Amino acid sequence: MKSKGTWDVEPNGSMIVPEVEEKPGKEKHDELQARGQWTNKVEFVLSVAGEIIGLGNVWRFPYLCYKNGGGAFLIPYLIFLFACGIPVFLLETALGQYTSQGGITAWRKICPIFEGIGYASQVIESYLNIYYIVILSWALFYLFNSFAAVLPWAHCNNPWNSECCVDILNSSSLENGTLPVNATSPVIEFWERRALRITDGLHNLGTVRWELALCLLLAWIICYFCIWKGVKSTGKVVYFTATFPYLMLIILLVRGVTLPGASEGILFYLKPDVSRLADPQVWMDAGTQIFFSYAICQGCLTALGSYNKYNNNCYRDCFMLCFLNSATSFVAGFAIFSVLGFMAQEQGIPISDVAESGPGLAFIAYPKAVTMMPVSQLWACLFFLMLIFLGLDSQFVCVESLVTAIVDMFPDVFRKKGRRELLILGIAVICYLLGLLLVTEGGMYIFQLFDYYAASGTCLLFLAVFEVICIGWVYGADRFYDNIEDMIGYRPWPLVKYCWLFLTPGVCLATFLFSLIRYTPLRYNNVYEYPPWGIAVGWLMALSSMICIPFYIVFSLLKTKGSLKQRLQQLTTAADDLPQPKKHQMVFSGQQDISKQGRQHPKKEVLITTEKETHF
Repeated sequence: MKSKGTWDVEPNGSMIVPEVEEKPGKEKHDELQARGQWTNKVEFVLSVAGEIIGLGNVWRFPYLCYKNGGGAFLIPYLIFLFACGIPVFLLETALGQYTSQGGITAWRKICPIFEGIGYASQVIESYLNIYYIVILSWALFYLFNSFAAVLPWAHCNNPWNSECCVDILNSSSLENGTLPVNATSPVIEFWERRALRITDGLHNLGTVRWELALCLLLAWIICYFCIWKGVKSTGKVVYFTATFPYLMLIILLVRGVTLPGASEGILFYLKPDVSRLADPQVWMDAGTQIFFSYAICQGCLTALGSYNKYNNNCYRDCFMLCFLNSATSFVAGFAIFSVLGFMAQEQGIPISDVAESGPGLAFIAYPKAVTMMPVSQLWACLFFLMLIFLGLDSQFVCVESLVTAIVDMFPDVFRKKGRRELLILGIAVICYLLGLLLVTEGGMYIFQLFDYYAASGTCLLFLAVFEVICIGWVYGADRFYDNIEDMIGYRPWPLVKYCWLFLTPGVCLATFLFSLIRYTPLRYNNVYEYPPWGIAVGWLMALSSMICIPFYIVFSLLKTKGSLKQRLQQLTTAADDLPQPKKHQMVFSGQQDISKQGRQHPKKEVLITTEKETHF
């Protein structure tokens, strides 16, 4: 029987009531409107893909793969992927989606005593915003020089070339078929004497390279206009910036595998050497590569996830994006090493002699290879365009995550009209001015300090340990699983929860300690030794992020009133305004969990008994 203002009654005494679709309150709705949300899932997926798929996929993974046993390197890589990469990736993305907060306030809401995790990630993010974009200035400089009638790094007839410059492709420049002592190639001299004009050490920074400074300014201008309107502009820009590099990569891959000698290069890249697995450094490299390439512990994933709708299936998105990232790294190795195999065959030297890591691969080895191809200017332009777009979306997403964290901390200040744009402009100007140090004649030495210490794998591993401890043990892995189930409608694979509890913190802590035990001071090109004060500056940058976590724990305990037990209870209690899972509404008449019944019922109805112990 049904009438207005009454509920239907089942024969067993239970009443059927329509499930009321929960809508956010007006205050919460207004907050989400002010923050903004992705228009659709594609914008979120492309933004995350643009952030995690960057320059490390093209120049770091292929080099590590060949250096650490070829195909055998995939064993530790995959172990770290499933033990650390995917679990922490899901943790950060789901945290942002659940709290609808950026990289600092998300931790404040979930567990106030660990808010220092958010500050630590944003310190690392700030360092990345300063130095990562310098790579784009180098790529822009090379791109502009690629339009010359003859590539300037293809010969030794330039004003910047030294007497030691030898074009080994031109046999007439060799004496008796042997290279003279201290011989250098034109591509190395273009990189060091033309692009960088590098000095003799960190103590001698020289003057600002105005050409690189202008390229850096152009990169920041592009970056600013990509994100100045928040997710409204970011979500549209990534349609191009995240997909265009794939088009370039496919073109370069097809070109590479059709070159003579490509098969030897690919074999060199993949040939397994299982004996290398006995070296602990191989496992260290695999772990740090996962953390670098997945943008873990940088606050980016939390910020991007915070713009998702509450019921977005972040669990499925995480697996899809992680596999896409690793597949891109693997395929990029074919594109790179097929060209290096061709290059080695043309020069008649071993592939190991032409394979470089880091900037050496992007600005020495590959540019040298394109000089041997027909229409070399075209392939140079395509390669550097790919580098620019790979780095650009990673850069502006990094800036966006920092802006999101600041705006969510001070919403009354920065959510007013025009304030957000001014904040982004202020960050861009400050980072550009600081970045000018990295485009001086000695800027490469500072760049390596940032890369080796400020945003090192050691710092990221340290943060990862506290992240999984916070969620797995303090907030509660089962409780967080309830939150995820409430968002996506089902519980994730149980193995992920056990990773948060045991495997991930254990592996990350062991790798962190190993990185300290096996620490070796930074060198440039394995030749120049940094002075002690330079090493000290590097460690200060590394500690500036890691110290945020213990410092904030002590600070929060001191500023909170009450006994130690009361303070700990208050500082480990989640905020009251977080969404509560529906599954806590239970039926006590022998029925199953009403949340599952309600989702499965075709009319979206739930059973509520009339017994006293029923809770509405």
